[in-house]
Amino acid sequence: MRQFTFSVCLMFAMLLGISGCVSTSDTKQNEIQVGASQPELYMPMLQGKKVGLVVNQTSRVGKQHLVDYLQSKGVDIRFVFAPEHGFRGDHDAGAHVDNAIDQATGIPVISIYGKNKKPDPFLMQQLDVVIFDIQDVGVRFYTFISSMHYMMEAAADAGIKFMVFDRPNPNGKYVDGPILEPEFRSFVGMHPIPVLHGMTLGEMAQMIRGEHWLDTDKSLDLTVIPVANYRREMAYSLPVKPSPNLPNDQSIQLYPSLCFFEATPVSIGRGTDFPFQVIGHDEVHVGSFEFSPRSIAGAASHPKLEGKQATGQDLRHSEIAGLDLQPLLQWSKAFDEKGLTFFTRASFMDKLAGTDKLRLAIEQGTSMQALHQQWQDGIAQFRQQRQPYLLYPDYP
Repeated sequence: MRQFTFSVCLMFAMLLGISGCVSTSDTKQNEIQVGASQPELYMPMLQGKKVGLVVNQTSRVGKQHLVDYLQSKGVDIRFVFAPEHGFRGDHDAGAHVDNAIDQATGIPVISIYGKNKKPDPFLMQQLDVVIFDIQDVGVRFYTFISSMHYMMEAAADAGIKFMVFDRPNPNGKYVDGPILEPEFRSFVGMHPIPVLHGMTLGEMAQMIRGEHWLDTDKSLDLTVIPVANYRREMAYSLPVKPSPNLPNDQSIQLYPSLCFFEATPVSIGRGTDFPFQVIGHDEVHVGSFEFSPRSIAGAASHPKLEGKQATGQDLRHSEIAGLDLQPLLQWSKAFDEKGLTFFTRASFMDKLAGTDKLRLAIEQGTSMQALHQQWQDGIAQFRQQRQPYLLYPDYP
């Protein structure tokens, strides 16, 4: 697969008539080069083109934002499309994102989060190319996959090129969790994939197109600029936090397991200096760590349990990784013992899980081992299904 990854890179270079394709012989051993950091692969395709960008604060070429980098190279950027958390990544989860003019560049910023998840076709007709370059964390309910899906549809309908500048998946070695069932499809889960899919967004774009998941009868002209020297089991520390409440590697590692608590009365640290790294409640206690959530501009507006003292677990040095539902089972049992409802947002839990079977099994006291066994057949089928779309060495 390593040879295949380089072959993809070499193929781009041959098609474009360019040289200097990045390989391990050209760079330091094992030095990861994200798609955006390989301009020799994409700049020839942007010359003389009207370009739209789907970007946020993670869209960097070294220390420079992709918008600024492309402008410095003379690329004609017509629009920036802003997903959840906004173009600069300073909006809280779920917060409304407005259309605006970027003060630094004068480029119109068009929201694709909220009611309008696709740009107006009139805007798309003014473009030749749309570039998607956003850092993902490899979890189905992290909404950048959904934003990419809708932009792929919009590009296909407009008959314009769609490019993905690929980036590593920090949870890339994990494939786990229930497969999403069609009746639970939503913006926090649009595709029949597991909670942890183990793919990059470039690979996922190829799968979305290849499996005909786009709601359009038009074909999509898709190009992925792959990450050089990358294997999905590699540890990858994100240089820029991907969203306001995922500030570090530990929060990203815990995110797949703790996000389900969003459907409960339990806090997972929104409104603290360590979001997605603690678990606590003011009445039900599992553990003795104490914290008090507060409003934080751009990260947590009136968070759960604001101003109250929560007691629970400090996971900042935990080795929990992948999908570990043991904390969820512990807290569900503690609530049940007090006669309190744990899944107070049952429908949201089912959307996150992609099924109601997980919630119902937890409510019935099913063990972690039995829960995990429920989705193994689906995982095996998914691994086979995704194989044609992988750009990097698979991980068992």
